[in-house]
Amino acid sequence: MNDKSLRVLASIGLGVGGALGMVGTFAPSASLRGLAWGIDGVALVMASALLTVRFYRMGQDFVAAGFLVFAIGEGIMVSGAAMDLPASVPSFGAGAGLWAVALLLISIPRNFPIMVRLSRPNPKTEEIERHDREDKREQRKHRDTDEIKRIHISTRLWEAIPRA
Repeated sequence: MNDKSLRVLASIGLGVGGALGMVGTFAPSASLRGLAWGIDGVALVMASALLTVRFYRMGQDFVAAGFLVFAIGEGIMVSGAAMDLPASVPSFGAGAGLWAVALLLISIPRNFPIMVRLSRPNPKTEEIERHDREDKREQRKHRDTDEIKRIHISTRLWEAIPRA
């Protein structure tokens, strides 16, 4: 999965999660609330998992760990989405505690703008794009070599098959 599709899917997950979270809060019935919060939680877990992968690939381990902890916390909260509100308090409390840790981990490095992390911005997008271009160039260099290796390996495997 390339970086653009990963970002698009993560954005969709965050948008669906945020919207259905609000819908569930104002739902007229418990069953509708449970459905909205269930889909909300699953969308946020998906988005968090994708953001974990993205930031891990970029070498931003703290941010990746923060999104991983967020996904775990949201997964715990999803377990109580269909329960009555008093019954879901323990899972909500555990999930909220993990959310707090996730926000701390995400906010430690200076990857996000001031409005996101309440500190000075330092997104370094130009550097990331430069590294992506270098990686693509490097992959193009070795494409023919990899193809030749695959042909040699398949030839050796073909010769190793006993024949009657």
